[in-house]
Parts: sequence; C-alpha cells; structure tokens
Amino acid sequence: MPELVFFSGTMDCGKSTLALQIEHNRSARGLVGMIFTRDDRAGEGKLSSRLGLVTDAVEVEDGQDLYAYLVDHLSKGGRADYVIADEAQFLAPDQIDQLARVVDDLGVDVFAFGITTDFRSKLFPGSQRLVELSDRIEVLQVEALCWCGARATHNARTVGGEMVVEGAQVVIGDVNRLGGEIGYEVLCRRHHRRRMTAASSRAATLSPDVLPVTSV
Repeated sequence: MPELVFFSGTMDCGKSTLALQIEHNRSARGLVGMIFTRDDRAGEGKLSSRLGLVTDAVEVEDGQDLYAYLVDHLSKGGRADYVIADEAQFLAPDQIDQLARVVDDLGVDVFAFGITTDFRSKLFPGSQRLVELSDRIEVLQVEALCWCGARATHNARTVGGEMVVEGAQVVIGDVNRLGGEIGYEVLCRRHHRRRMTAASSRAATLSPDVLPVTSV
C-alpha cells in the first residue's frame, strides 16, 4: 500500500542526503519521481545535501496546490511513481493535506523530509500536520551532536555565535555560520535551555575562576 512517510530529525542529521539516496535508488530501477522542495540552501529549485550532492526540484510557492500540480503533470503524459518533499517543515498544513491526498487518491508514495521544531522548540505547522497525518514517522538514526558531545535534539538560531529566541519562525541560514551572520546550531536539550552555544561555551571556559583561591 502507498504511504505518506515523514523522515524527521534535527538539522545536520542527513535528511536531504537520505532524500537524494531514495531518489537515486528508485531512478536506478527505472522509476520516475517528482521532487518538491522549498528554501533549500543551494537556491531555488534545488535539493542539496551538505555532502555536496544536488539535484533539480520543483520550488513550492505559497498557496500552491501540490495535488493539482501533480494531477496536471500526469494528465499531460508525465510520470510520477513517487514523490519526495524536502524541507517539508516549510510547507503549509493545507499542502501537507494535499500530499496525503496524493497517496490516497493517486496511489503514489510520498516521502517527506523535515525538522520537527524550530529554534524556539515550537512545532513547525507543516511538521505538526505531518505528525498528524503520516502513515509512518521515521526518526533518522544518524545522530547530530551538540558541541558537548551529547546527542543533539534541538535546533538553535545564532547571531554572532549567540543564541536568540525571538524573531520570525523561518529565516534561512546554515549550520555553524561564523561572525555576525544568522546561523543555526544543533544542541542537546540542556544546553538549549541554558542558551549555551559552542561559541559561548568557549567564552565560559576562558572566563576567570569565580571560586575563592587561597595560597598555602
């Protein structure tokens, strides 16, 4: 039976790499896929991984009906044996409903890839709808690591290495950018709660010892 599968994890855990691997495996067997993405780091209409792999994709626009797009593609003689939706957290809940309809009405597997929560540890609306509708949710087993070495479970937005907790939910950046640029970093829950990034941890290490020291 066709399924809507949600592959979820933190940033930097290989979601886009797996999406590209699924595309490669199926295309190598003669299957043809439809790839949707939004706000990929490589630019408009691209699905890319941090390993340097990239392929063309359909850039999803606000208000676009993904079910109608696929039906139009098929009615014009195109093929779509499966659908991949990367950066699915950026899709609107209605668009997730449309992907579910692709599975139910067209009998096509849909593989959605995305992070579940934003830099404030709040659910993205698209990810929330995927949790509600998916036939199966797969948490990726390639563990991203916090700077302390523990398993990273939270995404943090940084400006100049300092964690911020206010601002628009969607601001495009990349992992571990330096300087004053907006970037993102994965943290364990403890250090996300303490707002302690890799940069601030180094500053803390260099700070003076606050314990009283006496000489003998």
